[in-house]
Amino acid sequence: MSAIDRPAGQPSQTYDSAFLKACRREPVPHTPVWFMRQAGRSLPEYRRVREGTAMLESCMRPDLVTEITLQPVRRHDVDAAIFFSDIVVPLKAIGIDLDIKPGVGPVVAQPIRTRADLARLRDLTPDDVPYVTEAIGMLTAELGGTPLIGFAGAPFTLASYLVEGGPSRNHEHTKALMYGDPQLWADLLDRLAEITSAFLKVQIEAGASAVQLFDSWVGALPPADYRRSIMPASSKVLASVASYGVPRIHFGVGTGELLGLMGEAGADVMGVDYRVPLDEAVRRVGPGKALQGNLDPAVLFATTEAVEAKTDEVLAAAAGLEGHVFNLGHGVLPTTDPDALTRLVEYVHTKTQR
Repeated sequence: MSAIDRPAGQPSQTYDSAFLKACRREPVPHTPVWFMRQAGRSLPEYRRVREGTAMLESCMRPDLVTEITLQPVRRHDVDAAIFFSDIVVPLKAIGIDLDIKPGVGPVVAQPIRTRADLARLRDLTPDDVPYVTEAIGMLTAELGGTPLIGFAGAPFTLASYLVEGGPSRNHEHTKALMYGDPQLWADLLDRLAEITSAFLKVQIEAGASAVQLFDSWVGALPPADYRRSIMPASSKVLASVASYGVPRIHFGVGTGELLGLMGEAGADVMGVDYRVPLDEAVRRVGPGKALQGNLDPAVLFATTEAVEAKTDEVLAAAAGLEGHVFNLGHGVLPTTDPDALTRLVEYVHTKTQR
């Protein structure tokens, strides 16, 4: 029995939402929909409100976080909001010298590659991220019965940015450390697991109804390396929030070969990218978990008829699942027509009306 089968205290007003019901593998009035990166550059209102404000600064302003998080809920009528932040926010909050450079991504001034560097990764406390607590309080008041999903980056993906010094295609420094000094690697991931756990706890305690752990780059590893060198830290994060009784979603990109292991790490819902059909994904993950996904984001650039046809394929593959949350198989692409997303939400809701 998972933590979400044993809700603590009185059910909140989001408890009976379609999204949380699907996460708990209960009957739903319709298949719930939300999109990764639904609050972002595809929305003109997002671009307007962010104009002149750097990414990290916008993540630390409760007024902006609240407005940006609410924008896709208003526009698309999605079944859940995703907290507007970035996976490197907790690292910035503990004093790591980093910035998010437009067109590049997170860039770390001094990469972490030695045991002495570990001392720079201190514990995260709620006092480090008061803007998160404040923004979630504002959001839950506005969202009412719509659940808010908190999120964090998984230890491997955070480690990759820290060790490489920024985004990497091949993760050569990361893999060199993992293979060359496995004890230092294990200590690094364990430290990041503690920081990530603390960041998720802040969000849940402030009012998030679910959390998603993003392991964006872990698809770069084969299963044996994942089990030995990554899974212990991810499992630690997911176990750390189990007692809160909120659904825990786990998602990675290019992780078709890792789905079973990622499910073993402790998630209640496995996110599936667009490369593996959901009926095959459930075979790999096994019973007892809901699945989330997995329309290819690029499909949204096709005609409405083509989008609906591909959506029908996803829904057909999901027909036998214990629980299904409709999503894209990765984030919304920046140049996506927002109206295509609105039409997609309406189509899934209508098509799956029980």
